[in-house]
Amino acid sequence: MCLAVPGKVVSIDHRADPLTGLIDFGGVRKQACLEYLPDLRVGEYVIVHVGFALQRLDEESARASLELFEQLGLLEEEFGDPWAQAAQQAEDTERQAEATAPRAADAVAAERSGSEAR
Repeated sequence: MCLAVPGKVVSIDHRADPLTGLIDFGGVRKQACLEYLPDLRVGEYVIVHVGFALQRLDEESARASLELFEQLGLLEEEFGDPWAQAAQQAEDTERQAEATAPRAADAVAAERSGSEAR
């Protein structure tokens, strides 16, 4: 399912083309395009759909919607569990480091044996 989710503008990158900003969706932070709302300010709430901030929203409505989405499990469905995602990323990074470490050691050993042969 793809939702239009309310979020709070945390930062805006005015140098980006297109204009983008970091949006906080109840603890999950994602970049979104802000081109449709170029006069948006940090601290305001917006509705974001497929990565585009489409309209402003008052704080009370945004918080009520986020609470309801969370109760229904829609935020997890839309964004996943941020802690599980972070743990998975850490595992993937560790596996990748372990996979490349032996190659680096082999390259150093090969270089040393090559210089000894000279």
